[in-house]
Amino acid sequence: MSAHSSVTVRMAPPLSPSRAGLWWGLLGVTAFSFTVIFTRVAVEGLPALFIGSGRAVVAALLAASALRLTRQARPRGRQWWRLAVVAAGVVLGFPLLTSYALTTAPASHGAVVIALLPAATALTVVVRTGERPARSFWLFALAGAVAAVVFAMLGSGGLGQVRLADLLLFGAVLAAAVGYAEGGLLSRELGSWQTVSWALVVAAPVTTVLTAVALRAGAPHATGQQWAAFGYLCLVSMYLGFFAWYRGLAIGPMAQVSQVQLAQPVMSILWAAGFLAEPLTAQTLAGGVAVVACAALTVRARLSGRSG
Repeated sequence: MSAHSSVTVRMAPPLSPSRAGLWWGLLGVTAFSFTVIFTRVAVEGLPALFIGSGRAVVAALLAASALRLTRQARPRGRQWWRLAVVAAGVVLGFPLLTSYALTTAPASHGAVVIALLPAATALTVVVRTGERPARSFWLFALAGAVAAVVFAMLGSGGLGQVRLADLLLFGAVLAAAVGYAEGGLLSRELGSWQTVSWALVVAAPVTTVLTAVALRAGAPHATGQQWAAFGYLCLVSMYLGFFAWYRGLAIGPMAQVSQVQLAQPVMSILWAAGFLAEPLTAQTLAGGVAVVACAALTVRARLSGRSG
């Protein structure tokens, strides 16, 4: 090789912060998309109260061990109250309400109401943080929410009349939206996995009592498949999934990252068809494409639009 020759190595450009947040958010949403499926499996053999609280107890044990082994600094002052809000929303509210709702509603029906979660999260983020997405963001977000509900209705045969299960799912959406917004903000201060870990520890006294109450009725009896589903809820839905989700929200913009959730009902109904043999039609597939398109347009609007 001559002295004047040189080798040029081209490095791939790094992801912008907003795109990195989207990818982390999508990873979290993928993990959460199995939650209604495995909850539906678990409630066939395990009490709803045991599922909703017991999964948080198991996750809290993992969280406490991780915090202790890595010698994380304790939260301070108002951070404890904010962690209590996160715990009320995503450790207690969402798991318990969805567990009870899915004792009577099929998994795909649960996606009907949970499809409203991206819009609810975006509204909560705006109220809590003062983020001001462009108008086009809201137009596409609204279109996405409508498309997601229609899509999920196609997959579950329609909402029909509002039932107790639907009311429980509406409550779960509100609880999760608040927990997501506050958790995303806290993740910027404490770290993503640290936030969910501390929230689980904060909620542990309540979840432990609720689990004990559930066990007083007798030891749970379930099949290996149902216990495996419960294990996923403990390890991934209640803990590891939040590592990616809160990291994505912390990178932000939070309103934008929240719209990645529009893909969740699409994934959930596909999993419901594959794992639970719930019906999947051409109309459902077409609706899924529409939902994903709305999600892409919403994210693009926020990336290219101005705040105002």
